[in-house]
Amino acid sequence: MKRRLGVISAAMAGLLLAPAVGVAQETVKMGVSIPAATHGWTGGLNWHAQQAEKELEERYPTLDVVLVSASDAARQANDLEDLVSIHNIDALVILPFESAPLTDPVRQVKDQGKFVTVVDRGLTDPGIQDLYVAGNNPEMGQVSARYIEEKLGGEGKIVVLRGIPTVIDNQRVDAFMKEIEDSNIEVLGMEYANWNRDDGFRVMQDFLARFPEIDAVWAQDDDIALGVIEAVQQAGREDEMFILGGAGMKDIIRRVMDDDKLVPADVLYPPAMIAEAMEITARHLVEGEPIEKEYILEATLVTPENAEQYYYPDSPF
Repeated sequence: MKRRLGVISAAMAGLLLAPAVGVAQETVKMGVSIPAATHGWTGGLNWHAQQAEKELEERYPTLDVVLVSASDAARQANDLEDLVSIHNIDALVILPFESAPLTDPVRQVKDQGKFVTVVDRGLTDPGIQDLYVAGNNPEMGQVSARYIEEKLGGEGKIVVLRGIPTVIDNQRVDAFMKEIEDSNIEVLGMEYANWNRDDGFRVMQDFLARFPEIDAVWAQDDDIALGVIEAVQQAGREDEMFILGGAGMKDIIRRVMDDDKLVPADVLYPPAMIAEAMEITARHLVEGEPIEKEYILEATLVTPENAEQYYYPDSPF
């Protein structure tokens, strides 16, 4: 399977995991539980998961991938029960809908003796997981902060649109705020926009009404950024500020390629990480390959100078 993530750094958290026991003459079942395609990033996530399912089952005849998606945390918790009790999975690959509500359900899967891979949105108890695959969320916050700070010359007024209440959102925001704490950048407002275009539009409309001077917007996420762009353009204030999102959505990368002054850069956080997590887990289960306990993807700053290499026009995201 083609490696999707480009440069991925494997950060060793302790020793390599030993080869899986009982490798692999009989069927091995891998459950994959992800959020439904409620916005662009999760749409890309679902697409990459489906592609990985086909490719891995073709490569490994003894591997059965059971892929399920859920529209909220409660449904995802129910899916986990079914994956264990009905499908009798040997391993779980999960991107939690939210961190806290899924921690105990995943713990119950682990207590059944299943191998657990957590992707992206970490659990509130990281001791549960056998393997963790994610983008570098603290680095995403740092890279975003450094770009905004440099572009503003170390001073200015900004607003911040958060994602949803998860570990990764906290990591991004905490790192961002730490990075700018010694600057003269003032955060006028910070609100959750749920990694959603409509919420991004609504929150930004409120910020525009409340703050007559905004120099930059950290939207954190490209879906949010689309809503922010719409609100700013409707207000006729696109010449006053710039917007920095994140993830690598093709529509945003296209704007960066075209040297759009409103969207001058982006920070990568690709949904293809789910396919990487599935492949690493499958290699461990089926081939008995020793693996490291943590794989973290770098947060690359995308500018007009390098944007073309990250533009995939046929991608769903």
